[in-house]
Amino acid sequence: MHEDKVQKISAVMPDEDSLFDLAELYKIFGDSTRIKILYALFEAELCVCDIATLIGMSMSAVSHQLRILKQASLVKFRRDGKTVFYSLADDHVRSILGQGMEHISE
Repeated sequence: MHEDKVQKISAVMPDEDSLFDLAELYKIFGDSTRIKILYALFEAELCVCDIATLIGMSMSAVSHQLRILKQASLVKFRRDGKTVFYSLADDHVRSILGQGMEHISE
């Protein structure tokens, strides 16, 4: 065993709760429908009906996926009258998507 390496890495390893939360975040990205929604929102703020049209799904199915994305803090929303518009939560989400696409394009 390389005790010096083990101790060095052990000192910087995140705790179990943080690792679990990170794994849960990546599970969200494991669904192609959610990825399609995120990529649509990468381009512009959209309402549910626009997203549904873009990805060819029902508004209720899109709403369900948006709820999951919102709970994971990947999207945010704002109301304008009766219409709710969704957008990416922050630049971290843009970075995750951009780096993922860059990685698979290499």
